[in-house]
Amino acid sequence: MNHDQQRSAEGLLFTDQYQLTMAQLYFRLGLHERPAQFEHFFRRYPNYGSHQAGYCVNAGLQWLIDWMQQTRATDADIAFLRSQHGVAGERIFGDDFLDWLRAHGHFESISLHAIPEGRVVHPNVPLTVVRGPLAMAQILETPLLSLLNYQTLIATKAARLREVARESAVLEFGMRRGPERGSNAGSRAALIGGADFSSNVGLSHVLGLAPKGTHAHSLVQVFMALGESELAAFRAYAEIYPDNCLLLVDTVDTLGSGVPNAITVFEALRRQGHRPVGIRLDSGDLAYLSIQAAKLLDAAGFADTTIVLSNDLDELTIWQITTQISQEAPRYGVDADALIRRLTYGVGTRLITSAGQGALDGVYKLVDLWTDAGWTPAIKISETAAKTITPGDKRVWRLYDQRGKATADLLALHDESPAAAAELMLRHPSDHTKYRSVAQAELSELEPLLVEVLREGRLMAELPPLDALRVRRVADVERLDPGVRRLVTPHIYHVSLSQRLWELKQDLIEAARGAA
Repeated sequence: MNHDQQRSAEGLLFTDQYQLTMAQLYFRLGLHERPAQFEHFFRRYPNYGSHQAGYCVNAGLQWLIDWMQQTRATDADIAFLRSQHGVAGERIFGDDFLDWLRAHGHFESISLHAIPEGRVVHPNVPLTVVRGPLAMAQILETPLLSLLNYQTLIATKAARLREVARESAVLEFGMRRGPERGSNAGSRAALIGGADFSSNVGLSHVLGLAPKGTHAHSLVQVFMALGESELAAFRAYAEIYPDNCLLLVDTVDTLGSGVPNAITVFEALRRQGHRPVGIRLDSGDLAYLSIQAAKLLDAAGFADTTIVLSNDLDELTIWQITTQISQEAPRYGVDADALIRRLTYGVGTRLITSAGQGALDGVYKLVDLWTDAGWTPAIKISETAAKTITPGDKRVWRLYDQRGKATADLLALHDESPAAAAELMLRHPSDHTKYRSVAQAELSELEPLLVEVLREGRLMAELPPLDALRVRRVADVERLDPGVRRLVTPHIYHVSLSQRLWELKQDLIEAARGAA
């Protein structure tokens, strides 16, 4: 794919065909400039099979904004669309529509509210609210979902790894196993969600971080194939990188040669005034090998070196490793707590692919449309009650209890002021039997979550750097109830509708069914 082809594939045509055919239909009916409002939300937390998430971490917004501000229809885009033909040989797109698209195929008329990146988010809560001309708001659906869903999925996985790793560092090693250039998005999301560093050189550079890594098994293999040894490979690496020497020790025999040879090299570095970084273990029983490697390193006076673990790690594997170390390390005279703090986790495939849950079911739905009667809420009914959307122009409020913990997210109509009510009625989005009332006296704070990001294409909010996004994530996770943070069978966080919004939803459902 040459540069021009790449530009077309990643520009305005980075959308589904049906978005464009619908846009042409709106154009032909004179609806294309009609103001419309869409919402992006996800329906369920990631379920990894043996364990589930109890919250998600929002990510991807800055990349969406960048894409929207850089993208507009080009002559090449229009020429390609003009060349499309249907099964009977007729052209799919007419010249009148294509002329309009060439002139108006941009997002300068789109306004956007969103929950900021790095915030904890929950199902059925609008993460992104798009308002603008119907045709362009429709075309935006696919790129928005692509750019936001994946990064939110990976940031969530990284946040779970951060939880179980505690004080230990987490390195994102997934670039080689990621979705082609989507690996950049995955690396960024992992760093927002909880990874400390990444092996991804270019992305790390863009974000102002130092990329991290060791060496591969092939380094030792090369030396052995040349008639040299594992020790010779380690010495060569140490000579080139004396102050950044972290050695992969499991190419031949981890405890029989790898760790002893690393210690030999480390002793030479110490005599030269250098401080070795540590070792990496990439196979075998990582908990047992960590204990035995720590025992050997400690005996040689290298108790301050790092032990990096890799090889298909995820949150449950790390949990199991630390549990095993806590139980077994004392038997070998090793301080379990000190060893656990000393570990660094290199997480690759299972993070960058969100193993067990490869996609976030984020959706983009029409909720409000300008008609002769003004803004008119739009409803979409499903056979499954939970999939029936909540209509109308809404605001999102986070309710905090007297402990300062988030207790619920409340969706309310845009003109409601929950903070002014002495008592709030919280209704389940789809089950009429589930509701509760909360007095203001029971709450310590009501926080609005949606922030104005774009106003007719103009940036209205700061897009903060990575460090600020991480601070947001840490603060939000700390304000979750411990039950919601559990790795397995987490407590269900409540997402509720105000009484007025609930009534509007029921009225529209009844009216739609009556009309049908």
